[in-house]
Amino acid sequence: MTASARAARPAVAGAALACVAALAAACGSSAPSATPASTVTVTASAQPGTAISSAARATSSPTAVAGGPAPCPTRSLGLKLGLSQGAAGSTYQVIDFTNISSVSCTLYGYPGVSLAGGQPVTQVGLAASENPAPPRKLVTLAPGQVANALLRIVDALNFPASKCGPVTTKWLQVYPPNQTTPVYLSYTTTACSKPVRILSVNVVQPGSGGSA
Repeated sequence: MTASARAARPAVAGAALACVAALAAACGSSAPSATPASTVTVTASAQPGTAISSAARATSSPTAVAGGPAPCPTRSLGLKLGLSQGAAGSTYQVIDFTNISSVSCTLYGYPGVSLAGGQPVTQVGLAASENPAPPRKLVTLAPGQVANALLRIVDALNFPASKCGPVTTKWLQVYPPNQTTPVYLSYTTTACSKPVRILSVNVVQPGSGGSA
């Protein structure tokens, strides 16, 4: 699927920066600066190459209310990259989830996120760990509404090459919460091919995280 970047709105961008600052504080970093640390484009693809073999990281869902909205399947969501800020050797990247279906649906917990590259496209390095704050919250999206999750990417070059095994990757592989079908967002950066965890992600929250 393809999603176009939208013009940033001051109020929305302000909310995104507050979210970024909160995660930076939780990770012991200073407030983000205005300079992204990675080259980012916002082209989304449901399948840039052959299927990626790694499974989505499952999260627990609250008990569904009878007759209430069902969880959002991947096909009902439009994903794009939102605001990106750099701070203290990391990039904080917002991922927006838009309900593109004609019915309401829900998101709960964490997306599964990893870096990917190569031909065929495969996951590179470890998937994102889950930042425990803020807590999980059921997010209901009416048609056209947006939720977001904040991803932290630590600069792979902060680590010795012998420990990291740096490689260039071209995609963010994103599994919406509790789904097993990913979406691929074009994102060029340096990943660690060895088991060094450079990604962490927040829970999905209501609202847009701003435009890049």
